[in-house]
Order: sequence, then structure tokens, then C-alpha cells
Amino acid sequence: MPNTVTAFAPGSVANVAIGFDILGFSVDAVGDRVTLTRRAQPGVVIKSITGVVDDLPLEAEKNTAGQALLALAAMRNLDFGFEMRIQKGIPLASGLGGSAASAVAAVVAANAMLEEPLTRIELLKVAMEGEAVASGSRHADNISPSLFGGLVLTVGIDNPRVKQIPVPEVIHAVIVHPHLQVSTKQARAILSRTVNMSDFVWQTANLAGFISGCYTNDLDLIKASLEDVIIEKQRQVLIPGFAEVRAAALDKGALGCSISGAGPTIFALCLERDARAVRDAMTGEFARLNIATDKWIAPVQSGGAHVVSSE
Repeated sequence: MPNTVTAFAPGSVANVAIGFDILGFSVDAVGDRVTLTRRAQPGVVIKSITGVVDDLPLEAEKNTAGQALLALAAMRNLDFGFEMRIQKGIPLASGLGGSAASAVAAVVAANAMLEEPLTRIELLKVAMEGEAVASGSRHADNISPSLFGGLVLTVGIDNPRVKQIPVPEVIHAVIVHPHLQVSTKQARAILSRTVNMSDFVWQTANLAGFISGCYTNDLDLIKASLEDVIIEKQRQVLIPGFAEVRAAALDKGALGCSISGAGPTIFALCLERDARAVRDAMTGEFARLNIATDKWIAPVQSGGAHVVSSE
């Protein structure tokens, strides 16, 4: 088995407007890399964290990737440990699944060192233990797309069931990350614990309509369904200019536009032909507020985590 393995895990857009904590898609234009080297002593030693974020905890139990590795080692009762180097490509508190990507890259790299590799579902479970360090709870809406790739529905936590959902090839994602930070814990703390019955029915119909539209290539149904009536209206106060950015995207032909995960990143789904106009409209609204942005145009059907090198 290899002694050193490097794995890449893509970023992700969680919730996708209508699937809070259960829906997400991968964004392989941005992601994290983790390099593991086998060590004789059990446990996890984090040697370095570099890239766009370098001030994360070096203690394994306080680091998403470190805790995920500890969970994997416990599941398999490993008699060896890991030395880890993390290269962050996803900004901190960006809403692009940075904590999930590090955890996923770590367990995918570790899995390549095992004589009997874990299944994808087992990798999902141990990676969720790492995600809990960052967000305070286990949820898979970032972990699953980062691990599996594409648009992914995850049902259940203790016994998760994962389904990759087809997306019409003409649909692309425009992703705009304003240079702001919104922590997942903060964004979850402001949410109401009760939902109006009418909003529940509306949101359920939108989720069903969106998934049905993806399976049947029905762009009109996707557009009609891609609207969050519960979470977005509570979280948009954390993102200056959100309403204007969303309106600008829709005005340029976007099928829908909402918050990526906890934010502040905003995503829009649109036809590939409209992607540049949608991107420029969104970034233009942030520019009016003197907020710098990073931006990407990417297919929704992209790859998941994978091993980059091993030796």
C-alpha cells in the first residue's frame, strides 16, 4: 500500500435553495487538497495548513480533516497513524463547503492506504464527524456532493442514502463569492425553529418540482420550482446587497438564484448561453457596494473527490 497519498475534494453549493440540509452540488473549480503520510504511531499529526486559509487549528480533534481521520481510524481500529498537510483552496466561512472538502479529501486519501477500503457511505459517515467540528452538527449537504460529485440528494444521517440526480447539460452554475465571512454556526443560529404550514407545503412542492424537472429535462418546471421560501428570507440579512444581486441574476435570465449553504456566496443556475451575463450582473451589484468578489462559471455535473497522486 502507498505510504503517501494526495487527494482533492471539490467545493460545494449546499441546500440549492429548496433542499435545506439534504441537497447540494459539487463545484470542482475550487477545492482543497490533503496529503497524508503513513506514520507508525496511531493518531493524526497535522504538519501544515497552507493556501487561502492558514490559521485553522492544528490539533486533530479541533480540525475537520483531523477529526474525520480519527473517526476513520476508530472505525477500522487502525494500528498506524497519519501525518497530514492541508492545502486550502476554499476561503473560510464562504458558504462553499470548505470544512467539508478538507474532511472529504482527508478520508479519501486515507482510504487509498487501506488494504480493505471503506465504502463511499462509510466515508460519508466518518467525514460527517469532521464536519460536525465546524458547524456543531452532522449534516451531509456539503459532504455528499464533495465526495460523490454532481447534484446529490442525501436522506438520513445515521443511515444515509445518497442519490445522484441528473441535471440537464445546458444548465450551468454561476457562483459569486463576496469577500465577506458568515460562519455556519451563526447562520444556523438565526433560523426560526418553526415553519408556517403554507410555507412548508410551498417548499415541499418546490423541492419535488425541481427534482422532477431535473429527471425530465423540464427547464420550465426547474425555473418555477427553484425558490426558497423558508431559509433565504431569514439569512439574506447577513449578506449586504443580496436582494439586488438576486434580482440582477433573474433579470439576465437565471432560472433561480439563492444563497450557497450558509453564505455569503450566492449561486445562480442558468443556461450556459446566459452564464456570462448573469455573472457580470451579479458581480456588478456587489461592485456598487464596493465589495470585491471571486466568481466562477461551472457545470453542475462535475466530478467528486479523487486521489491525485500516491507513492
